[in-house]
Amino acid sequence: MPSSLFETAVRDGVVLKPLEPWHAPAFAEHMDRARDHIRPWVGPAFVTDTVEGARATLQRYATATARDGARIYGLWDGERIIGGVMFVAFDAGWGICEVGCWLEPGAVGRGLVTRSVALLMEWAFEERGMSRVEWRCRTDNLRSVAIARRLGMRSEGVLRSSWVFDGSRYDKEVFSILREEWDAARPGSR
Repeated sequence: MPSSLFETAVRDGVVLKPLEPWHAPAFAEHMDRARDHIRPWVGPAFVTDTVEGARATLQRYATATARDGARIYGLWDGERIIGGVMFVAFDAGWGICEVGCWLEPGAVGRGLVTRSVALLMEWAFEERGMSRVEWRCRTDNLRSVAIARRLGMRSEGVLRSSWVFDGSRYDKEVFSILREEWDAARPGSR
């Protein structure tokens, strides 16, 4: 994501731009469309069902961003949010961040997440000097596992029984890519 732009074209007219508390009504409408699809894979505090809840979620990220921490970006198709990507965690001091994503069902399969996360990774490595980008997902979230692999990330292992959803426990897999691996995989690198 270029450092000087607040809006970046992803593909097919979809743009990536920061989500802010004043986007709460659009975010709440999006959550109505996405809720059932994303709930097994994201934390319960993220999945809101009111405008007030949407505002609170976006305010948490705005506060974290102001402290040079987590950040959240929406994928906008016109005036409608169809998904997004985020820095779940962002620690400039340690040079480590974690990326994440979500989409509503109608936006799946268009390559939007892979491209958007690649933009976040590029910004993290090139603009902010991060050393490591992580991706964590349930082991049975095959779409998420595939995205991590497409982005050149390596599996570092499984956190057994570390995710709770609907009264059941699931394993999470940790993926990462280091700056030198990212640099080596970029077009035009040796």
